[in-house]
Amino acid sequence: MPRGGLLMLVGKSVPYSRAAGVTGLALRSSRSSSSMAGRCTQVEEQLLQDDQRASPVTPTNLKSLNFLFSGQAIPPGLHVQLNLQTGEKLAKLPDDYKEKSDTKDSLKSKRYTDLKDFFFLFKLEEGQLLFALKMQSIREDLNRDNEFVDVRRRFRPIEKLKEEFRELNLQLETDLEIMLKLIHKFNNSASTLEEKITALSDLEYYVHQVDNAKDLLSLGGLQLLINGLNSSEPLMKEYASFVLGAALSSNPRVQVAAIQGGALQKLLVILATDQSLAVKKKALFALSSMLRHFPYAQQQFLKLGGLQVLRNLCTEKGMEILYIRTVTLLYDLVVEKLRAEMSRDEAGGKTQQYSQVNLMPAIVEQGWCTIISNLLRAPEHDSREKVLKTVHVLLAFCKDAYAGDPVLNHTLSLLRQEYEELAEEERKEGEEDGYFKELLHSINSIAQQLK
Repeated sequence: MPRGGLLMLVGKSVPYSRAAGVTGLALRSSRSSSSMAGRCTQVEEQLLQDDQRASPVTPTNLKSLNFLFSGQAIPPGLHVQLNLQTGEKLAKLPDDYKEKSDTKDSLKSKRYTDLKDFFFLFKLEEGQLLFALKMQSIREDLNRDNEFVDVRRRFRPIEKLKEEFRELNLQLETDLEIMLKLIHKFNNSASTLEEKITALSDLEYYVHQVDNAKDLLSLGGLQLLINGLNSSEPLMKEYASFVLGAALSSNPRVQVAAIQGGALQKLLVILATDQSLAVKKKALFALSSMLRHFPYAQQQFLKLGGLQVLRNLCTEKGMEILYIRTVTLLYDLVVEKLRAEMSRDEAGGKTQQYSQVNLMPAIVEQGWCTIISNLLRAPEHDSREKVLKTVHVLLAFCKDAYAGDPVLNHTLSLLRQEYEELAEEERKEGEEDGYFKELLHSINSIAQQLK
């Protein structure tokens, strides 16, 4: 019998061309030469012939002599005849064979019958086996190459995309390139006011991203915005403040550069002088972005009289829409300081930095306790909620002022009655823990602490 390799497949007893792991033996590659393809075809034909001969023999078809193919699996206990002249093999069951379910041999036979669908054996010539495995390796390499080509096809370099867009008379630009053009247009003396405002409006869209805001600083655009706060044109001040606030938001590097460039002083001047509501609204937004999570800026804000500027803003006629925004800013600064002191982050130095921000004493001294509590008379529920939160967080510092304030006690009493009715309506509608019940809880908590 010729030497051969024995290959075992795990799977259903199906034709080899469908068996898992064998399909790789029949490869079709554009890279294969014609001779390799011919050899592969020969292997396929040979394997198909072997497959036809490789069906395992079972006891059910061995009542008479059956011809056996080379390498064909048979169960134990058969009579096997060998023709010495032709080399043919015949097999059949013994004449006294009886199926017994309780014998050891029958159990083995049954196990074999059960497993015949999972183990399928056939022989390959050694050269054919090595060639087939080599072809399998080639196919796997081709699959990896095809995957790489597919990725290259779906994701192309930016230079290639630019070239294709240029062929279509379209221009693909990065954010950095667009921002550079917008900054140039804003800084160009030949640009009209409308063109400059349009450039600022477009620029605001990009600087919301942290990296783009840093690029704005690198391109010199940040200082141009700060200088724009001194413009005599109200629209220029408004949009310069708008873009500045977007760039400053949660961006420490830009915050430091802005305060070094004099942005804080210029924003306070806008808020302290006679400007339109739109201009002051954007300036307050930029100021809030600069102060949040930046204790050094908060120190400078207090030194420059910023708290007094905001106090005057909260009593200015026509600026009512900014009252609650100002109170919200103060609430955020107070909570930020209290949390930093509670965390005791000595390693990062945050606690020490916030300890130098004397915000609470300044709030009490400048009469903010009463200014804030008076805003509880606002008609909007949302505004009342923000004021109640601020009053609650300031109770420890403003308790003396609040305890002797009859106006506050009367306002709390009126609000309690109003929100008791609204909370009851919520309860009837099935909302046990509704919005108005939460407001009522805040009112009762404040009133209880003032007793």
